Amino acid sequence: MSIRAHAPVEGGVYGLSNASEWLYIGTAANIRHMLYTHLQERDTSLTSRGPVGFVYEACPTSMRDLRCERLISEYAPVRNRDTAG
Repeated sequence: MSIRAHAPVEGGVYGLSNASEWLYIGTAANIRHMLYTHLQERDTSLTSRGPVGFVYEACPTSMRDLRCERLISEYAPVRNRDTAG
């Protein structure tokens, strides 16, 4: 993953994936920082699935939660299912 070159320092919604599935979709005030934070995690269900790619959508704070919920509903990332209700 080329976080430094491609991830913005602005806020929005982001997603992590491996070669075969969506792993996690979340929101952040600083997408670049949050991606680095995830990559520094050790022995979590996210890192054990080998994230290799990310996508993001910059959006205002007022829209982030709704956009995130829609993307989670559409793509059903594994890690979001692990932590659901």
